[in-house]
Amino acid sequence: SSDMKKKQAVSEEPAEVGPEMFLTILAAEGENEAPTKAKRSKTEDAGEKEEVVYHPVKLSRNDLYRPPTADELNQLKETESLFHCSLLKMQMEELLKEVTLSERRKGQIDSFIQTVTNLLQTVPESLDLSWLSGAVKVPFLLLPKTTKGKFRMVPPASVDVIGSYPLGTCTKPNVMVDLAVTIPASVLQAKDAINQRYPRKRALYLAGLAEHLSRSSDIGTMRYSCLHGNRLRPVLLVCPPDKDSSFTIRVHACPPPGYFKPSRFHPQRNNIRTEWYTGLQTSQTETNEPPTPHYNSSLLGDLLLRAHLQFLSAVSSQCPAFAGGVALLKVWLRQRELDQGTGCFNGFLASMLLAYLLMTHRISNTMTAYQLLRNSLNFLASTDLTNNGVSLAKNPDSTPSLADFHDAFQVVFIDPSGHLNMCADMTACTYKQLQREASVSMQFWDDPTVDGFYSLLMTPKPMIRTSDHIFQLCELVKFQSSCKKLNLLSELMDHSGNYIQTALPFILSLLQRGLGQRIHLLTHSLSPDPEWSVESEAPKYKDQPPLSFGLLLNPELAASVLERGPPADSPKAAEFRQLWGPRSELRRFQDGAITEAVLWEGEHMCQKRLVPKQIITHLLTVTLTAITVVDGFLTAVMQIITHTGEEESLVVVQAYDDLSRKLWALEDLPLSITAVQGAHPALRYTQVFPPVPLKLDYSFFEREKISRSLVPKEGKPCPAYITPVTVICHMEGSGKWPHDRLAIRHIRAAFHIRLGALLKKHHNYTCRPCPTHLDVCKDGLVFRIQVAYHREPQVLRESLSPEGLLVLRDNEEAQALEMATIHKPLLTSTLHGLQQQHQCFGAVCRLAKRWLAAQLFSDDVTEDAADLLVASLFLQPAPFTAPGSPQVGFLRFLHLLSSFDWRNNPLIVNLNSQLTAADYTEIKNGFMASRESLPVMFIATPKDHKLSLWTKRSPSVQMLQRVVLVAAESLKVLERQLMDGSQTQDIRVVMRPPLDAYDVVIHLNPKQVPLLGQAVDPPVVNFSRGTSGGSVRPSGGVLPVIDYNPVSIYLAELREAFGDLALFFCDPLGGTVITVLWKPKAFVKAPFKTSQVSARSVEVTGEEAKTFPNIEAILQDFRIMGKDLVKSVEAKTEKWFDATV
Repeated sequence: SSDMKKKQAVSEEPAEVGPEMFLTILAAEGENEAPTKAKRSKTEDAGEKEEVVYHPVKLSRNDLYRPPTADELNQLKETESLFHCSLLKMQMEELLKEVTLSERRKGQIDSFIQTVTNLLQTVPESLDLSWLSGAVKVPFLLLPKTTKGKFRMVPPASVDVIGSYPLGTCTKPNVMVDLAVTIPASVLQAKDAINQRYPRKRALYLAGLAEHLSRSSDIGTMRYSCLHGNRLRPVLLVCPPDKDSSFTIRVHACPPPGYFKPSRFHPQRNNIRTEWYTGLQTSQTETNEPPTPHYNSSLLGDLLLRAHLQFLSAVSSQCPAFAGGVALLKVWLRQRELDQGTGCFNGFLASMLLAYLLMTHRISNTMTAYQLLRNSLNFLASTDLTNNGVSLAKNPDSTPSLADFHDAFQVVFIDPSGHLNMCADMTACTYKQLQREASVSMQFWDDPTVDGFYSLLMTPKPMIRTSDHIFQLCELVKFQSSCKKLNLLSELMDHSGNYIQTALPFILSLLQRGLGQRIHLLTHSLSPDPEWSVESEAPKYKDQPPLSFGLLLNPELAASVLERGPPADSPKAAEFRQLWGPRSELRRFQDGAITEAVLWEGEHMCQKRLVPKQIITHLLTVTLTAITVVDGFLTAVMQIITHTGEEESLVVVQAYDDLSRKLWALEDLPLSITAVQGAHPALRYTQVFPPVPLKLDYSFFEREKISRSLVPKEGKPCPAYITPVTVICHMEGSGKWPHDRLAIRHIRAAFHIRLGALLKKHHNYTCRPCPTHLDVCKDGLVFRIQVAYHREPQVLRESLSPEGLLVLRDNEEAQALEMATIHKPLLTSTLHGLQQQHQCFGAVCRLAKRWLAAQLFSDDVTEDAADLLVASLFLQPAPFTAPGSPQVGFLRFLHLLSSFDWRNNPLIVNLNSQLTAADYTEIKNGFMASRESLPVMFIATPKDHKLSLWTKRSPSVQMLQRVVLVAAESLKVLERQLMDGSQTQDIRVVMRPPLDAYDVVIHLNPKQVPLLGQAVDPPVVNFSRGTSGGSVRPSGGVLPVIDYNPVSIYLAELREAFGDLALFFCDPLGGTVITVLWKPKAFVKAPFKTSQVSARSVEVTGEEAKTFPNIEAILQDFRIMGKDLVKSVEAKTEKWFDATV
């Protein structure tokens, strides 16, 4: 085989590539002329595998320098104009391959279509309705019960494939193929358009088809549904007999083309008579009857099915990328839950939108699918169809005017006939939501720092994670009384008795008025298309999921407790009083104005956040009717992270600011202070339970003899935990600073003594200087001041080599000092600034960290790392907007933890927008190059591109997997709880860790757990911890024991003694258990060594002695080490027994 010549593979057509085109073609997937693989003979394959040899394609000089073709020039221009999006373009092309139907699937569909068509054409003729006595029911709600007309069952006039399948715009996963069955003219009558005669005949005809198909073994399951929730347009869903088929045929019944005159369905005309609908005699003539535009558009939709297909076929044949553009738009809509349900923006509307843009020359026929999507979103973002409708009609003079349509419908998009509004069922709120989604998409599309493809087309945006607040209306049957109260009889007739869709626009309008400037957007869930068995009666209108509403808040005004109305003498005052009822009252303001006003309850920030809930409840229960409002506001959130966290943090920040000013003003210091920086989570509003000013109960304590500190009396519970708030005080550089590390520490200790003396002298603060810090008691809080010298980390890195040379070596001590004196203060000030921009940032951090602590992960995902994770949600929220409530922020935090690809991507947190697109690229490239040596959870910031300082030590791979798993499960439970009004809402469910996964559980004595009151499930009666109520003294007093938490001390001792054998976990916020997980490697028997027999048993076999852990003794050690703190030690598994036998 070695003698055989390798043939070079050369493409049939020579490539027309100049040197300047090389990069362009590589970027745009045009590599069919790329270097090709050499072919190998079978003998070579059979023998030993040889290395693959690549040969460059040889081009003649003429080929090499031939001018670029028109296609290549277009490609070059496109790549140049899209630049950072060239990858996005290729990703979209790959996505299109995923969602389009394969040839094999098309073959299956065509075969089944032929089967169904043949069966439909053999429907037996029947002059009566005797066939209805069988199991198959008619898919129609008969309201009123009877109407005039005759019906007989005859075979269809024709059966045609319509919709997305023949257009080539049908996409996976939910493949739906539409089949139009034409009802013969002999079944219909000229006046069938009025009083639901045609829709009822249509439903009867569908039932006849279902009854006939049910007898065939070639048909699988059959169900009824409604086209986009419209009960006047039932459809028959037919599945193939094989269970693994992934497509459904949707059978529509429609009248013969041109059977009804389109002019009969003018939006101002009436086709449902009041007398027939109400059953009451009226004196109204036809001209006085109210118009029925929604009913009219339902019938027109059936009449124009084929015309729409012909129109779209003609348009799409001119534009090669039309099907791809529609497919991408459908994926975009599906991810935003806008493509299904009543009043949705479905695939048909997406196709019509692209056709409109092509007809009006806003896009050209030569554009790619990528460009079609971009231009469609740009049009949606910039065009308000609620005020300025658009029309596809070429001769608008002979059809109703746009003004007529705007009078009848909220959103207007006219079809090519000029008679049908294709957005008839869409509410203005749904279109505004569509507009906003398009606008947000366009904003991050052009941002090179955002993964546009993933955000645009791959990230689901369920309402629960998109809206800041969610609430639901559960008892939908009460909408009937709302219709009566609002006097909506004519609208109810128009919607054929669908009281939910009748009342919805009025409820939305009422909420919009009441919430006003507090919200950016009001959205509502789209009622899903009902589906039911062909053997069941049509479901009632109330038999559908609760109606959900979402609010996108305006953070500046949402929490305002005062609703200021018009002046008392203004004509609008009566309108204001009518809206707010007894809540409205006259008030005089400081500027002298006397106006109507409404004052809502809300003392603390957590109560103020619920003002929108108060408004909604008032409007819907008082103004409208007694509808049950189930809020998804997670009111229990605030009970878990304390009622007044924001206010408590503010007290700490104000006390710190005052201390900072007093430190700056100190004189008589050998060196001046250059910076005072906070380095504690409470100073950035992210401490779960901020320190609270404490007033001590002196009867609880006695004086310790040496330091004269307060210690609890014998037998008393552990005293309240006093948190020291860390403050870094930088002193100026000077030649007098020594260069010896020990001498620097002595100088710092002297500064602590000096600062303490000055603060005591000038402000009477009680101070306790230590070598490492100075504790200052001020306003009932304790501040821990640490003096820092900027060159100390450098001195710690310096050492002398044996040759006497100065060597710089990085070490953990220097890194820890830098972290404490440089990185943490900088992070604290940056995140403090973020809290000023986004009011709920701190609350989201506190909630996220409470969850991490409760699930025993707080040692793996540290406080600083958790704050950065939450910061990323606010700084790069795409495809969402920044969270506007703690609830949605927490849900997105859980989603980020559970769905982010930690293995292959760094999480880049662009604090203060300091990172450029080039920095992003540099960070990602550096990350991929050194992935194996980097932390498993990699967080990059503007000051930390390469190391991920905040996650360097933890979490480990195993712990991150556990965090991801628990976060995903917590998210699932929470979302289910919030969206199901029947469930009791208790967020504590996701805060209770499963203890079954651990080997040993150490139960602690609650009396000695100082933070017991912060537990997820706090005890009803807590212990007295040496504090009393009342106002605290701003200065003076005796210092208690600071930073004393026996649980954390015991945990540290356990890790030091047994860290090589086990992992230890605890909830630092009031947890009363410490859980233990044995390390698998700990039970491997090791050769006997005298230096390694601690907590081990010896086993001798022959001449070989081996040791293994003595678990019983270790468990006894747990009890001894935690004497008085440990209540009991529970061994939940006996892994060690199997391992040591």
